[in-house]
Amino acid sequence: MLCSGKGGTGKSTVSVLLGAALARLGRKVLLVELDSGLRSVDIIAGVYGRTVYDIEDVLCGRCEAGKAIVPSPLYPGLSVISAPYEGGDVEAAPLGRLLMAVRPYFDFVLLDTAAGMGAPFTAAVTVADKALLVLTPDPVALRDGKIVADRILSGGRPQSTVRLVMNRVTRDSFGKRAAVFDLDECIDTVGAQLLAVIPESRELQQAGVHGSIPSPGDPAVTAGQAMAKRLCGQRVPLTF
Repeated sequence: MLCSGKGGTGKSTVSVLLGAALARLGRKVLLVELDSGLRSVDIIAGVYGRTVYDIEDVLCGRCEAGKAIVPSPLYPGLSVISAPYEGGDVEAAPLGRLLMAVRPYFDFVLLDTAAGMGAPFTAAVTVADKALLVLTPDPVALRDGKIVADRILSGGRPQSTVRLVMNRVTRDSFGKRAAVFDLDECIDTVGAQLLAVIPESRELQQAGVHGSIPSPGDPAVTAGQAMAKRLCGQRVPLTF
């Protein structure tokens, strides 16, 4: 699952970035959007206008999962189940049944939760194997991220189940005149192992807005590919 404390950290963009990167490595990936009423994954992944059913339809039994899964035309190997435009309850039991049903067909199932710790987060944390906490380098995001990390670990899960993804990072994000001194402060504040540092990228943002593919050489895309390789067990040095 991908989660965050506050909104605006770029969680959905990172979700698609990671899903696309895993697909480029030859993995079959399903990205399930749980942010009811504020859906954006369909645009970022290029499936806008192609969806007939959404995650609410699946979880309440109106349709089988296969009818709601839409392959991304931008990223071969990545498929999406979109969130509804409004309403829809997300509960752990039906979400768990969905994961069991799709597990034979996908190598990775990514759950893009809503910001905060509402029903989508609670359901996802119950069924997910690992949590990727997507934060930006600012004190508010880090403080809220710490609260979310503590909530995830409160059930006795091992520390390794929570990994930190610092997003929208620039050279000006750190230093004596910045609100956050360095990456170590981010890690120490949240209390989670760092998985990836994704640089600020206007190209990635514009691609998400327009439902297009960012350049493979964009630094954020390169960082996303490195993140995917680490999740697949490869040893990739973290550079920034």
